[in-house]
Amino acid sequence: MITVTIGSPRPDLGPDWGDLVARASSNVFMNPASLAAATQTGFADVRMLTAWAEDGGRPKLAGVWALQLRRSAPLLPAVLEALPYNYAFLSSPVVDPAYADEVVAAFFDAIEDSPLPTVLNLPSFDAEGPAYAAMLRALAVRGTEPFVLAEFARPFVTREFGVKRSGSTRKKLRQDWNRLSGLGAVEVVNDRTAAGVHQAFEAFLVLEEASWKGARGTAMLSDPEDAAFVRRLLQNLAARGDASVAQLGVNGAVIAAQVLMYCGNTAYTWKTAFDAAYAKYSPGALLVDRITEQLLASPEIAAINSCAAESSFMGQLWAGRRAMADLLVDIGGGKSLAYCVEALRLASYQRLRSLRDRMRQRAAA
Repeated sequence: MITVTIGSPRPDLGPDWGDLVARASSNVFMNPASLAAATQTGFADVRMLTAWAEDGGRPKLAGVWALQLRRSAPLLPAVLEALPYNYAFLSSPVVDPAYADEVVAAFFDAIEDSPLPTVLNLPSFDAEGPAYAAMLRALAVRGTEPFVLAEFARPFVTREFGVKRSGSTRKKLRQDWNRLSGLGAVEVVNDRTAAGVHQAFEAFLVLEEASWKGARGTAMLSDPEDAAFVRRLLQNLAARGDASVAQLGVNGAVIAAQVLMYCGNTAYTWKTAFDAAYAKYSPGALLVDRITEQLLASPEIAAINSCAAESSFMGQLWAGRRAMADLLVDIGGGKSLAYCVEALRLASYQRLRSLRDRMRQRAAA
């Protein structure tokens, strides 16, 4: 028997959440601490679904899914998006594999029985996790097929597979490290204490603001609302030991920073920044390469999710891939006006993005 509740994010779920992610699929962006940051700062309108299973007479958390209530324009109908806030990169629910079919079906039933929209936009959905197959089965029972907007791969590594051990990329990394070491003492630090994370994240924000993102106005510090949210996000996660900021330093000066998040036995390389003055040494790639080695050597981490596109520099560093999909579904049956409007918007966006990518490839040729 699965019972689903829908409400505001519950940071008090800490122990239950920790128990769930020890046996379930991973998604750090569904962490109650992350979701609480979005509501505490007013950054997103989040609805948190929690699924509970009876286990020996007491309820056991069997699934968590957070959905953002969103309108793409004031007069358009609302939809639910499973990236619960901007800066989230995975929309899959966290589901105990032992209850995957029951939990996903119960999530759909709860949404349909609530006042919430029945149109679900599911970008960056993990197509290899247990929730994906369970979702397809639940939709089939409902007589509904998802609209698959895109299928793609994301750089992803595990202890067993995915890190390139040889080849031209490995050779260049060795050369860049040796050249950088010629400038002085090179050090990689990844302090996971709450105070250490706070200090390192502020250094990361300064690095990012000084980069091309700052010049274009897309750095986190460029928008006060974004800055307030990400600071609260890292604060909340760091208080649980679920975030850190790895730093690459030369003679004590930080030249690259990698924000990391943790969920169960998976680490996430969330955001990267580096000092452009050291760009010829590939400091961001060097830091990710070294921190990958450190993380996978620890007993706590079995996999690393890049949160990045296959064309990113992490796609060059790592041979491992994770299948992903962008999906749109209407669990209310048929194709509502909201579904048609959202499908048109998303399909148009996909076409424009594909055109942009082709133009960039031609310009680089």
